Amino acid sequence: MTIILFLVDTSASMNQRTYLGTACIDVAKAAVETFMKIRSRDPNSRWDRYMLLTYEDPPLNVKAGWKESHATFVNELRNLQASGLSTLGPSLKHAFDLLNINRMQTGIDTYGQGRCPFYLEPAVIIVITDNSPLTSTSSVQLQLNLPMDTAVPGSELTKEPFRWDQRIFGLVLGMSGSIPSENNSFPFIPSAESHPIDVMCDVTGGRSYAILNQKMLNSSIESLVQKVQTGVVINFEKFGPDPPVINDGLRADIISDTNGNLKENQDVNKQIIVDKELNDEKKSNNISLQPAPWHACRKLIYVPRSAQKGYSVGHWPIPEAFWPDATNPNLPPRTAHPNVRFSCALSDPLVIDNLPFDKYELEPSPLTQYILERRQPNTCWQVHVSNSAKFSELYHPFGYIKASSALTTVNLFVMPYNYPILLPLLDDLFKIHKLKPNPKWRQQFDNYLKTMPGYYAGPLRRALARMGAPNLVPDQMDNCLSYSVITYLKKLKNQAKVEMDRLLASVGQKVPVHEGIKVNSRTKTSFLKRKDFNQLVENLGANVSSLKQEIQDYNSFTIAAPVKTIQPQYYRNPYDIPRKSLLDQVKRMRTNFLQTSYNNTKLIDEDQRHSIPVQQMGNYQEYLRKQPQPLRELESTPARIHTFGNPFKVKSNEIKIDEADEAAVFGSAGNNHSRNKRAASESPPASPGPRKRKPGPLPRGVTIRRPSTTPLTPASSPTRSDSSDSSFDDLGDDRPLEIVLDSDEDNYEVNKSVNKVNANHVLPEVNGDEESVITPQNQSEQPCVNHLNSNVNMHTNSKKDLNIWMYNSKLRHSCFKEIKKPGRHYEQLFSQLNTVRGPIETRCSFLKELIHEATRFKKKMLVQMLEQFEQSMIKVEKASSGSR
Repeated sequence: MTIILFLVDTSASMNQRTYLGTACIDVAKAAVETFMKIRSRDPNSRWDRYMLLTYEDPPLNVKAGWKESHATFVNELRNLQASGLSTLGPSLKHAFDLLNINRMQTGIDTYGQGRCPFYLEPAVIIVITDNSPLTSTSSVQLQLNLPMDTAVPGSELTKEPFRWDQRIFGLVLGMSGSIPSENNSFPFIPSAESHPIDVMCDVTGGRSYAILNQKMLNSSIESLVQKVQTGVVINFEKFGPDPPVINDGLRADIISDTNGNLKENQDVNKQIIVDKELNDEKKSNNISLQPAPWHACRKLIYVPRSAQKGYSVGHWPIPEAFWPDATNPNLPPRTAHPNVRFSCALSDPLVIDNLPFDKYELEPSPLTQYILERRQPNTCWQVHVSNSAKFSELYHPFGYIKASSALTTVNLFVMPYNYPILLPLLDDLFKIHKLKPNPKWRQQFDNYLKTMPGYYAGPLRRALARMGAPNLVPDQMDNCLSYSVITYLKKLKNQAKVEMDRLLASVGQKVPVHEGIKVNSRTKTSFLKRKDFNQLVENLGANVSSLKQEIQDYNSFTIAAPVKTIQPQYYRNPYDIPRKSLLDQVKRMRTNFLQTSYNNTKLIDEDQRHSIPVQQMGNYQEYLRKQPQPLRELESTPARIHTFGNPFKVKSNEIKIDEADEAAVFGSAGNNHSRNKRAASESPPASPGPRKRKPGPLPRGVTIRRPSTTPLTPASSPTRSDSSDSSFDDLGDDRPLEIVLDSDEDNYEVNKSVNKVNANHVLPEVNGDEESVITPQNQSEQPCVNHLNSNVNMHTNSKKDLNIWMYNSKLRHSCFKEIKKPGRHYEQLFSQLNTVRGPIETRCSFLKELIHEATRFKKKMLVQMLEQFEQSMIKVEKASSGSR
């Protein structure tokens, strides 16, 4: 499990605006969301746990910890507010305590028993802050100070507050309020060397990023996602002289002997040859040579996760920097990062069959670059830890550093302690003695065990049992620690478990709701002890002792508050008011001071009484939870009648049909054979007489008719056909029904023609009593007002009127498109209006439709322009008629 902990700066300086128009706190929130989005693309992200901490005081600083869900994390991130001080040091210490308290109860640090890289809980702490100086309650701090007092049990066993698998990365937001120039674009993201967080990042094996614009922020987030790796940080230090210089001839021989297929890489890697003349000149001038960067570096070694088991697996620990003694009552504290020293003396890598070893890849660094440039994949450098042997002046190697065969990476091989002595003994045991050692071999093996720390006994015993040689390591070697140390470690584990439970319970804990306003006594002594009160009671003839038992002291009295969620303020000393409540308190005091009467004194502002936070406005579940329980029903719900079958089945004599279908059935009057057949099949067989129609919204006098589909050509004869009544019944089923009120046939035909024109922009042709309907093709726009109610008699059957209406219909469709276009460019629209055909009434009705359409789209300026156009058109028409 990889822990990704975000420590977001919530100081007041994070409210400053950037050139993006948002505050720094909003930029920090967006950076966290972007990181999570990019990280989710990695398959290893399914083992991630996100935590969110702020600069607030504990326990309010933990917004999302060990037990909070991802939804809680996202909700708390969105609700972050910037207020307070820039207390980076205490906030980092609280973050380390939150992580280390879980490590102590799980025991993965294995104090006194070596450092196991495969027992790890990798954590990446991402600090998002601005470039403001650090502050405290007393002064401004120039450097980062972490308080050493902690409540985590066992913290004294490590000198630093962090551990070797915890790294800090800092995002220092230095975005200005003005738009940055293009000259500020860097080819790489520089470190925030001016900020105190840079030193802490370097100590833990991380780095800081100086963010000056949004592009640099996105690049740094992508770099951070790549830094999330499973591993531990180790301090590598060179011990002894530098390795011998490799000349070109020797380099070519090594490449040809070891890996000839890599000869093409000779020109890529630079030749490492120290200029002797330059060194001699510096020595003659007494100039000290600066140590090379690869002599000491603090880098990460990648600890792979097993694909089958889902966690890291290993065999051998890294030795402690002290010899474990069973007589020592205390454990010496150790550094967070082990100091591994490597010797540049060339040696051969030793490996035997079936003996397990651990292989860890080193993070790219000056050390790995130097080793790869030497191009010696068949040699290695041994590594050791100082003071790990029984005698401090001696040291024994526990592994070696070696370049890969392809010269692409450098790996750290962790072997058994003092493996140059153990591996030849084991090789003789299996190949020469055939698992039957002689006394001489046993004596040599016992001498080796005396030089090996006791915590290597368990791993060595398991390895030998796996190789087929058990019972070679005695069991008493496991007890390398004293009884007091073992007891102390168990006690720390139990204390850490209790502290962990307390911490988890405090996360997200709300401020306790007050029960009321406590009454503070103005005198130090109780009024029951005053002499004047006792004399008053005696004069009244009452018993003082019994009265004292009945009357309680006013110090325990509280005044009930109507709204318990609002904390009342009753400060006596103005210096007791917190800084964040000063403005609210002054406003409350001003409100009470301006009251005309003492009876109107308000402890709570009316606006504050009815206000809730923004993040709680959509929380309807809490509101419903506070609602009182509804009363029970007066009569209980009757039991289910149907014990089997479908309880929702409708009885056969309760068939309901749609009114339109019913009208179609009865309106056809038996002319449509298919509809009569369907109506007969739907009617129940046992129903006596004709089926009774259900009352509906349509009156009984409504006549159902179907429209005529007379061709566009006018009728040849103006006389009405006698069979026109039955023509409606002989049409197909796919024609729509029309409802016609009971009236004379002439009014019906005229109204139907007008409605047809209004609804579908069609032109009716009236030849006596015969009608035909002309419908324009691809007519998608429907008019919004009826404009022909008063102009029905205007239309004739002439070809000229038909052309006018067809032209105006197409023009109306084009004008509607112009109205719907965004903007205020109406030149095309008014140029089309000048081409409207027909008399003045037709053109006015055309403009009315356009005005209504413009009103629908709330184009007030266009409406005014159309009305002015209409008035001008009417004036021109009147002027022309007057001249005639």
